[in-house]
Amino acid sequence: MKLSELELQTVRSEFPVFAQHNPTLFLDNAGGSQVLGRVANRISTYLLTTSVQLGASYSTSQQASERVLQARRDVAELINAPDDREVVMGGSTTGLMFLLIQAIMPSIQAGDEVIITNTDHEANIGAWKRLQAAGAIIKVWEVNPNNMLLELSSLQQLLNSRTKWVAMTHASNVLGTINPVAEVARVAHAVGARLCVDGVAYAPHRLVDVQASGADIYVFSFYKVFGPHYAVLWGHFELLEKLAGLNHFFIGSENLPYKLQPGNVNFELSYGCAGIREYLIAIGESFGGKGSTRELMQHAFDRFEAHENSLAEQLLSFLRSRPQVRIIGLSEVAQDACKRVPTISFVVEGKDSESIVHHIDQYGIGIRYGDFYAKHLIHALDVEKHGGVVRVSIAHYNSSQEIDRLIEHLSEII
Repeated sequence: MKLSELELQTVRSEFPVFAQHNPTLFLDNAGGSQVLGRVANRISTYLLTTSVQLGASYSTSQQASERVLQARRDVAELINAPDDREVVMGGSTTGLMFLLIQAIMPSIQAGDEVIITNTDHEANIGAWKRLQAAGAIIKVWEVNPNNMLLELSSLQQLLNSRTKWVAMTHASNVLGTINPVAEVARVAHAVGARLCVDGVAYAPHRLVDVQASGADIYVFSFYKVFGPHYAVLWGHFELLEKLAGLNHFFIGSENLPYKLQPGNVNFELSYGCAGIREYLIAIGESFGGKGSTRELMQHAFDRFEAHENSLAEQLLSFLRSRPQVRIIGLSEVAQDACKRVPTISFVVEGKDSESIVHHIDQYGIGIRYGDFYAKHLIHALDVEKHGGVVRVSIAHYNSSQEIDRLIEHLSEII
């Protein structure tokens, strides 16, 4: 069920951009979501009142230290991490992945195998390929081009006792398909391998639960989840503890997460990220949720999911009605027991994707075209000839009227 008009107004009131009567209709949310007022206010407050170095004995430094530490605890609760020392924060998912690979590199021996997919954003592909310098063998779990799914049977053919890591996305930033990461974790762990999950395209649409995911490493960016341009990487404590340190020589291996955060975290952005949790709890309460803070956040996301599913089906129904349109991903919200997030990609026979987006641009509607750094997927699905896909990415603050407006102008060109 969609959010009511009052509920949607409550949501949109949390995002200052909507109060400014911005002329853009934001449907490029997978590229970067709008930012919560709570987040921006926290960043401003930190910079204007506690912009000092941490760890000193004077009161303002003590206050700053507590703000940054509490933010880490809040992020741990947001992702359901058992221990906030498992929360490694940094500039971006790509940056955190390259740091992770540096920390993993010394543990890799010649002949160790790493499985990546050809559906991921390059952040979770290119970083792993760097392990070839240590003798790792890279294998590719390829998408089935007919149903556009990553099939477990194909993965099982690649797994063996030499497999050390499997890296995959929780939801494709092009296909929108939600992958069965917990099942992948089960089969990977059965051969002694570990699983790294990129949750960037998943986290804006479902409440992340790193424990339920089965992952050993889970990473995503906050600027896709209504926050600042910042990111988080989570890993099991015993795994992170064994990784090589990336900080100064005197920062011990037991000093988590600092040993994996060279130069420390960004203080103000870390503090700002806590506003995401605060928002979800407030919305969960506003929408009638009860229980613990995690239950309130889950209630908010359940309502977001239902609303987004309605909007996604509204657009998908239109696209299905156009015979010249090829939907890149599941053509329905739930299909063959698989589910998708409201990131919808398509191509149109006989048209460049760029021309479609430029047509929509003139109406102040923000959508995009291209490969979205999933170049291997775009090649595998043979849509390079269109200049990549047209991508419409919906968020919970979008409305049915906005989707109607997009459809009206899409119908003029397709």
